Amino acid sequence: MRHLISLDDLQPEETQEILAIARSLKYDFERGTREPIFAGHVLGLLFEKPSLRTRVSFEALMAQHGGNSLYLGDDVGWQKREPVCDFIPVLTSYLDFLVIRAKHHQDIVEAARYSSCPVINGLSDKSHPCQALADLLTVEELLGSLEHAVIAYVGDANNVAESLVKICCHLNVPIRIASPVGYQFDPSWIESLQSAYGKNAVAQYANANSAVAGANIIYSDVWASMGQESEHAQRKVAFTNFQVTESLMNQALPGAKFLHCLPARRGEEVSAAVIDGPASAIIHQANNRLHAQKGLVAWLMEKK
Repeated sequence: MRHLISLDDLQPEETQEILAIARSLKYDFERGTREPIFAGHVLGLLFEKPSLRTRVSFEALMAQHGGNSLYLGDDVGWQKREPVCDFIPVLTSYLDFLVIRAKHHQDIVEAARYSSCPVINGLSDKSHPCQALADLLTVEELLGSLEHAVIAYVGDANNVAESLVKICCHLNVPIRIASPVGYQFDPSWIESLQSAYGKNAVAQYANANSAVAGANIIYSDVWASMGQESEHAQRKVAFTNFQVTESLMNQALPGAKFLHCLPARRGEEVSAAVIDGPASAIIHQANNRLHAQKGLVAWLMEKK
C-alpha cells in the first residue's frame, strides 16, 4: 500500500506513471468514455480547511467512474473527540482512499501511520502534491511536451511552490523561484536538489525579472496563504516588486503562459490584465486537477 503525502513519496518514474494514467483517462473522458474503474470504492475527504477545487474534483472523479465519496468536516470530530490512534483506524476501515486537507503537515503524516487505506495529501502547510501533478499535466498540454519547458515561479516560497519544485525535478523541467529575501526557500534545500538533480534543475532569485527571463511558463500564488491572514499587510509590502504584470510577462519568452493555483487576488500577486488576458491558462489548469487526481487514485488502487 502506498500514500501520497508529499512528492518525496514517489520516484521520478512513478510520477511519470501517474501522469501517463491521467493522460489516458482524460483522453477517454473527453471522448465520452467513463469506465467504472472505481466501482465499489469509497473515498473519504477529511478536511480542516475550506476547499473548492480539491473537494469537488475528488468527489467528481469518483462519481464519474462508478465510485462514491464522503465529505467529512468538523462534525466527525477529528483530533477533538478521540485520539488519532482510535479515529484513523476506525475511519479507514470503512474506506478505500482517504484525502486529508490539514492545517499541519505532520497531522497527515501521523494519520498515514494508522491508516489501513492509501492517504492523499489534499493540502497541508508544507506541500500540495495534487496541485503539482495538475500543474505539470497542464504545462505539457500547453507546450506540446515538457522537453523545452522552463518554469518561473514568482511569489512566496510556500507549500505550492515546494511541490512544484519537486515535480519539476522529477520530470527534468528547469524551475526558477523568485521571492523576496526573508520569504525564500532555505538555500541548503535548494543546494540539496541541485546536488541530486543537477545545477540547472532549480535556481532561486531575489529578483523577478531574472527568474522570468527565458521562461515560457510563469506561475504565481497568493502572497498570504490560509492561516497567514495576520501577515497580509506586511507581506503586501515585502512582495511589491513580485507582482506578475504585463511588463513582467514581456520579459519571458514570446507566447509564455500564466498559471495560478487559485484563488487569486487581482492587483496583488497578479494584475487583472494578465490573469484575465490571453496568456492565462488558469481554468485549463484548474480543470486538470480532476484528471491528474484520477491518475493518482487509479495508480494508488493498483498499488493496493
